[in-house]
Amino acid sequence: MKHTNSWICSRLIGLLVFSVGLHGQTLKPAQANMDTSHQTIWVDGGQLTLEGQGWSQTKAHYGRLPANVEGRIPEAVWDLGQYSAGLSLSFTTNAEHIKVRWTLLDNNLAMPHMPATGVSGIDLYEKTEDGRWRFINNGRPTSLINMVEFQVTPNSELRLYLPLYNGVTSVEIGIPASQTLSAVKAKGKWPFSRKPRPIVFYGTSITQGGCVSRPGLAVSSIISREMDIPAINLGFSGSGKMEPEMAELLNELDPAVYVLDCLWNMDKEMVETRIKPFVKFLRQHHPRTPILLVEDSSFENVTPTPKGRILRRLYSELQAEEVSHLHFLTSEGMLGDDFEGTVDGVHHNDLGMMRQAEVFEKKLSAILNSRE
Repeated sequence: MKHTNSWICSRLIGLLVFSVGLHGQTLKPAQANMDTSHQTIWVDGGQLTLEGQGWSQTKAHYGRLPANVEGRIPEAVWDLGQYSAGLSLSFTTNAEHIKVRWTLLDNNLAMPHMPATGVSGIDLYEKTEDGRWRFINNGRPTSLINMVEFQVTPNSELRLYLPLYNGVTSVEIGIPASQTLSAVKAKGKWPFSRKPRPIVFYGTSITQGGCVSRPGLAVSSIISREMDIPAINLGFSGSGKMEPEMAELLNELDPAVYVLDCLWNMDKEMVETRIKPFVKFLRQHHPRTPILLVEDSSFENVTPTPKGRILRRLYSELQAEEVSHLHFLTSEGMLGDDFEGTVDGVHHNDLGMMRQAEVFEKKLSAILNSRE
C-alpha cells in the first residue's frame, strides 16, 4: 500500500520534534506514538520526571513501595502502596494545549465520601512567572481509560498529580506534532544538602489524601508546592500503625524531615507501645534527621485528645532521654473552630486539608530554617 504525502509528512514531524527536549533531555521517538488522524504525539509518562516516589525499584512504575517488601509488611499497606497518592509528573512544553490519557488500576472510581476526581482523577498545576503554583484544571474519570485536554502557558513548568485512592498502569501526555515536550528535573530551595531531600509523611487515610476533591490537595502535595521541597506521601488508609516493619522501611529513606502522623489508626495500647521504639529506631540510624510527632486532629478542636495526651507524655519522656532533633506539633486549631473542615467528622475536605497544610508549613519551615 502506498503512503500519501500527508502521512509521510506527519511521520517526519513526529521524528523531528522529539530530537531534543526544551531542557536538553532527548525523548526517543520509539517511545512515543502518533495519532495520525489528529496529528498528536503521545509521550509515555515513564520518560518524564516522576516526583514523590521514595524508591526506584517498585513493582509497578507508579507504585509507592519497593518491590522487595511485598510479604514483609502488612498486606493492607502493600496493597495501598500500589496507589499513586502523592506522585506527580513534571514536564514542560511549548504547546498551548496538551492532552493527558491515563489508565487506572481499579474500576472503583469513587467512594461514598470521596469523589471520583480525588480517588481516580488527575489534576494539573503550572508554575507562574513569580514562582507560584497555579491550579489549571482536573481530569474527571469515567472509566478505566480516560482522557482530558488542558490549556497551558507555553514553556511553563507543569506538574501533573496522579490519583490518591487508585493506581495508574499508564499515563501519556499528548501534544501537537509540531511542538516539543521535555522532562523537568526535581529540585528544591533548601541549601543544607547537595541534592533536594524530601519531607517524608507517614500516616493514615488523611495523609493519603482522604477525602479531598482532587489529588493536588493532599497535604504532602500542598506542602511540596508551598515550600518548594520534594515530599513523599506514605499515607495508608486505616493502616498507619507504626509497626516495626514500617520503621525498617522508613529507615531506608534519607529525608529532610520525618513526619509521623499515625494516631488516627492507632489505639491507646499501640500509642503506648509503638511510638517510642519507632522513634528510637529512626534516631539510631538517622542521628540528625528531624522527626516531627503530630497529634490527631479534631474537627471539634478538642486538644489534646485521649491519644494526644499519651503522645505528649511520650514526647516529654523522649526529650528526657535526650533523643535529639525531636519535634512536636499540636493539633490545636488545626482544622479551625467552625466545624467545617471534614466530610464526616474525621476525614478532611479541601478546606480542612488547606488549614492543616498551613499549620504544617509553619512548623516544618521553622524546623528546616533552623538547619541552614
